[in-house]
Amino acid sequence: MDIVSFISEFDPIVQALIAGLFTWFMTAAGAALVILFKEIDRKILDSMLGFAAGVMIAASFWSLLAPSLELSEGLSVPVWFPALIGFLLGGVLMRLVDMYLPHLHPGAPPEETEGVKTEWHRSMLLVSAITLHNIPEGLAIGVAFGAAASGLEGATLGSAVGLALGIGIQNFPEGAAVSLPLRREGLSRRDSFLWGQLSAMVEPIAAVLGAFLVIAMSPLLPYALAFAAGAMIFVVAEELIPEANRGGNGDIATMGVMLGFAVMMVLDVAFG
Repeated sequence: MDIVSFISEFDPIVQALIAGLFTWFMTAAGAALVILFKEIDRKILDSMLGFAAGVMIAASFWSLLAPSLELSEGLSVPVWFPALIGFLLGGVLMRLVDMYLPHLHPGAPPEETEGVKTEWHRSMLLVSAITLHNIPEGLAIGVAFGAAASGLEGATLGSAVGLALGIGIQNFPEGAAVSLPLRREGLSRRDSFLWGQLSAMVEPIAAVLGAFLVIAMSPLLPYALAFAAGAMIFVVAEELIPEANRGGNGDIATMGVMLGFAVMMVLDVAFG
């Protein structure tokens, strides 16, 4: 039995939960690298962050924006309208969260802490930054499974599974990007791992929420798909790509982006 057939036996909300738990597990697997290493070569980390960015860019189009445009055909508004509004709203919401949630990107000095002023320890600020990445990823997964459950052409269970696999793959380096800096900060291997995997706990929660909202308010589906895409692109442009270039390995990071995009494109087409 293939993975699509297996997951089709479950309720859409349960499907989203399973997918969210899978992406959480992949983050934990990446965080577990701290058990073997205290540091990771900066070039490897930058290529992994670039790969994650490429996956998210491809997922935003192939799994979210393209279906949003297809589902908008025949509506009383221009085909591009739901995708445009949803995409921009997704970016605006993430900008608001970015403005107020205290966080610090991996590799950044303490003076670059973003959000409202806080007394949080550096380790908590690092976890907060990656948690910010994971919210739109979880929403995207949930929206994709909710869209597949709607039965509308252009939104398939296979494409939702492909999206979950792609996000799960790119969560591996994100887990390492949290736990390894925490280890360098002086935390034990155990605590570094626990904090690293905890950063993805929001994904299954956001996935279930996204699926529930789409199923409950199906007319908003084209907007919801584009909203998730806008949120993910904001994270890529605001955080992942700048982080991948912070170490001065821009060429390596760019090749990571290309590879990540290609992998996600293949996954979406193969499963969709």
